[in-house]
Order: sequence, then C-alpha cells, then structure tokens
Amino acid sequence: MSIRKLVILPDARLRQISAPIPGVDKDLRRFVDDMFETMYDAPGIGLAAIQVGEPKRLFTLDVSKRDDTREPMVVINPEITWKSDEMSVYEEGCLSIPEYYEEVERPAAIRLKYRDIDFNEREIEADGILATCIQHELDHLNGVLFIDYLSKLKRDRVIKKFAKAAKREDEA
Repeated sequence: MSIRKLVILPDARLRQISAPIPGVDKDLRRFVDDMFETMYDAPGIGLAAIQVGEPKRLFTLDVSKRDDTREPMVVINPEITWKSDEMSVYEEGCLSIPEYYEEVERPAAIRLKYRDIDFNEREIEADGILATCIQHELDHLNGVLFIDYLSKLKRDRVIKKFAKAAKREDEA
C-alpha cells in the first residue's frame, strides 16, 4: 500500500468524467488499498479515484467518527436511483480543494445502486452525512466539484485563489 498524490484545483483532471469499471482484479484491489491509505492519511471521509489521477468510476468512503471503529466502504460504478425532495445543508470540504469549506444544499436522502469490492451488485438507502458524502464523491466521477453549487462569485474567487497558488508552486 502507498499514499497517492492528491490532484488539487485547478488541475483539469478534476473536470474529467470517469469511465465505468468492467470488473475487479488484483490491481484494482491494490489501487483501492492505496485510496484508503491516502484518504485516511489526508484525513478525509471520502476519496474519488479521479482525485488521485485515475478516471475510474470508483470512490472510497468512511463516515465513522472514530479511528477505532472504521467502516470503510468501496463504491464502484455508482448510480443514484432516487433522491428525496427534502433537502439538507452540510458544510463540505474537499481533499482536492484543501482548507476550503462551504455549506452546500443537497437531497437529504438517496438510494444508491453500486458494485462492491467483490463486484457484487448492492443497493443502499442513505441519509445524513453518508448521503452527502456519496453525492459529493459521485459528483467527482462526473467532473463536478462542490464549489459548483456555490454562487458564481464565490466559485470564481476559490478558483482564482487556487490558480494563483498553483502558479506560485510552478515558479518555485
């Protein structure tokens, strides 16, 4: 296992649409192990494959509150099949947009169809932080970032700030 380098805004890869995964093999299992190690090290509660430079329809998450009771979840080829009309607001952050947080409104509950690490088809209903995290990570697979839910003014400010930081880093 190894920690992967995170893709940071304004990297254009974050806007890529990720490709479906045809099946699970030992290389994908190793990649998933790397994703968990990267996510926990960051630390974060979710990580999409594109955030480590791989445009695959896959994300890892763990919304457990404590390290001693981890509840890791692997989500492959996810599809939201239902969203509640009721909305909820959570303060979101993103490992690809470090140290920036904003409130985002999303459906409060969802139903998700996906494949697990053994490529078995699963379906779950989620609400609360789990529903928010799933929607956030699934957005990544479609090239959407949580800042896309903000006003144009706020979004433009964030993009400009990270573009300046990336330029400074390139010049260093």
